[in-house]
Amino acid sequence: MWTVIYIASSEKTATRLKEILTREGLLVKLRPVGTSQGENLGGYEILVPESEAEEAHEILSSALSRK
Repeated sequence: MWTVIYIASSEKTATRLKEILTREGLLVKLRPVGTSQGENLGGYEILVPESEAEEAHEILSSALSRK
């Protein structure tokens, strides 16, 4: 089962965070938030398998704190 671990405000940010997680060996999906008739209304969800969620949180926390 896939779990949302972060909601990025832009596609650029979501893609950058996905790349960080992927480099660490995690499986990652991006999904537009609040879509209505194909329009993105509010950012992008970053999803990982439930079994990798805790590790993904740690990686993102570290990456975002260095920002």
